[in-house]
Amino acid sequence: MNEQAKFNMKSEPTFDVIVYGATGFTGQLVAEYLAKTYPQPKDLKWAIAGRNKAKLEALKTSLKLHNDVACLQADSSDVESLKSLVEGAKVILTTVGPYQLYGSKLVELCAINGTDYVDLCGEPTWMHEMINAHQQTAEKSGARIVFSCGFDSIPFDLGVYYLQKKAQSTFSQPFKRIKGRVRGMKGTFSGGTKASLQATMAAAKKDKNIMAVLLNPFALTPGFTGAEQPLGNKPLFEDEFNSWSAPFIMAAINTRNIHRSNYLFNHAYGQEFVYDEMMFTGPGEKGQAIAEHVAADKSMASDAGPKPGEGPSKEEREAGFFDVIFSGNEQGNRLTVAVKGNMDPGYGTTSKMISESAVCLAKDDIAVKGGIWTTAPAMGDKLIERLVAKAGMTFSVE
Repeated sequence: MNEQAKFNMKSEPTFDVIVYGATGFTGQLVAEYLAKTYPQPKDLKWAIAGRNKAKLEALKTSLKLHNDVACLQADSSDVESLKSLVEGAKVILTTVGPYQLYGSKLVELCAINGTDYVDLCGEPTWMHEMINAHQQTAEKSGARIVFSCGFDSIPFDLGVYYLQKKAQSTFSQPFKRIKGRVRGMKGTFSGGTKASLQATMAAAKKDKNIMAVLLNPFALTPGFTGAEQPLGNKPLFEDEFNSWSAPFIMAAINTRNIHRSNYLFNHAYGQEFVYDEMMFTGPGEKGQAIAEHVAADKSMASDAGPKPGEGPSKEEREAGFFDVIFSGNEQGNRLTVAVKGNMDPGYGTTSKMISESAVCLAKDDIAVKGGIWTTAPAMGDKLIERLVAKAGMTFSVE
């Protein structure tokens, strides 16, 4: 019997969205956001899922969730429980990571069943593996699998997309070279992000092929290798911005996703498109010193900071923000776009971004068919509209 036949005859899913991992730190923020933004079943039919039914019930009580929000028990090691989730949802929203440890079977089942999927993955080697394994299956079933629906990589992927749309309408052509620069940010990276990075590096130490994928800017564009890309791994002074710039930890995943977006757009940005990301540290000796300190910082590889399931207080989340610019400057044609968020990037805005990504797939009329996607080609303008209207984000030309 083939895998497809193991599923029940497909019927209309009970829920628009099932939040898997709802009792984890980020999962709770997602549940809180959905309850506040879509309070009635007519707005959104959704459920919470996780390993511990008692914890789910306690979360439902503490958040005063609508009675129609079901509590569903499921475990990444229990295939039948995952199958029940997949059959019951239009979209699975999962915060259960690191995904290379806990996500593979769920992606496989969604791809087989035609169920849409969103996550917070920042693990390019695992994504590379999933694309190779499940792209064709998802195309056949109609499942829209969308990785990286949090701070990595929505502001960056959609920021480049937004700038290229403006360039096309203003100059009748896209920019061949775009610089993504973090202008300001307050907040912590999530414990899940750190755990994912550590799991990836541990795997890379054991397998040279994994390291080769990690170092390849075109790891997520099967059969295509574009122009040489800047490494962005050393501090430098950039005259055009009058600032020192330092390496940015999320660039390793964001750049890969942006090149995949270009690939999925049939190279609308150009076959020779060049993109890099860094973070501003300011001018002068102080800016240089900060840039050198950032470049030498190895804290993401240490055990310090939040663990998966931990995170900042509500006050800390609300005091956070991010401000990222995307700049193109060619032959006298110059445009800069800013993407901003009004809460800390790792938790506050991330929980809103993944929530609206799931609702966009479940509710909006988007033409994209089955496959493994990035956010820009999958949801583009529709998702930008949602993020601006509901998630405290702005996209603007400067």
